[in-house]
Amino acid sequence: MIKRNTQERRREIIERLNEHGEVSVESLAQQFATSEVTVRKDLASLENNGLLLRKYGGAVPLPREYVHSDNIEHLSKRKVALAKAAISLVRDHNRLIIDAGHTTAALIPELSQRQGLVVMCNCLATATAITELENEPTLLMTGGTWDGQSESFQGQLAEQMLRAYDFDQLFIGADGLDTERGTTTYNELYSLSRVMAEVAREVIVMAESEKIQRKIHNVELTWSQVDVLVTDDGLPDEARKRIQNQGVKVIRAKTS
Repeated sequence: MIKRNTQERRREIIERLNEHGEVSVESLAQQFATSEVTVRKDLASLENNGLLLRKYGGAVPLPREYVHSDNIEHLSKRKVALAKAAISLVRDHNRLIIDAGHTTAALIPELSQRQGLVVMCNCLATATAITELENEPTLLMTGGTWDGQSESFQGQLAEQMLRAYDFDQLFIGADGLDTERGTTTYNELYSLSRVMAEVAREVIVMAESEKIQRKIHNVELTWSQVDVLVTDDGLPDEARKRIQNQGVKVIRAKTS
């Protein structure tokens, strides 16, 4: 089997998904002669670009009504809009936790507007981006066990590191939003997210409005653990009201 480069492999994953209606991590790894870790990274990237939905062990297509021809550019603009709305919540000298994820990563460039920040993260890519900021926030890393699926550090050591500090704010993403239950995730490793929420005075979820449609069984954070949801103006009014009724402030960033 000839190995494809990343873009070729991801393009073929979409083709296979469109053909079969569902794909598994195991079969894709065999087809492309690569590791399951690499395939999971492919699926995570394709999901973040709005091209599929991950499920346990594989992926399924997006419902037809949610597919846009300009998904990649559209989602990128929305992430930036969310970040610009989220930075308004941050004050100089705040102590932040920024969880791993493409949406929360969009916040990093906006941190240059604030001085004296202390930032804890559990992702190498996030840490690298923070070190490149000219205002030079103090950077803390959780350490712990590296998880290839979430591309972040997890485990007891990471939890102990978090509990050694207290923080003003946590910025965290979500795979899905359930108006009754809270934020949801495909990842089985979500205990660290709950510890992050425990040690932060304010919990801010950053998630695009389309994630309100996703039905995912793992609850990451209940709405009682969340203070603010930063999303975009695509969130329906009814969903906004239901979430606000849970005691959560909802900020809908303008994207048009």
